[in-house]
Amino acid sequence: MCESHAYVMKDGKEELFLENIDVIKPEEGGRLLIRSIFGEQKVFDGHIREISLLRHRIVLEK
Repeated sequence: MCESHAYVMKDGKEELFLENIDVIKPEEGGRLLIRSIFGEQKVFDGHIREISLLRHRIVLEK
């Protein structure tokens, strides 16, 4: 599979937030709704710092 994984920057390090991302949807108040291919959903209060399509990585930042 080629789905991306989302990581959060904390103290200069990347921590896994959610695997196998299907959808990232901006919501009101600067939040992101993130859903995996398995239907798991999480809301992140912050923004996208970087997306690497080749490496299948999404880095989020508060």
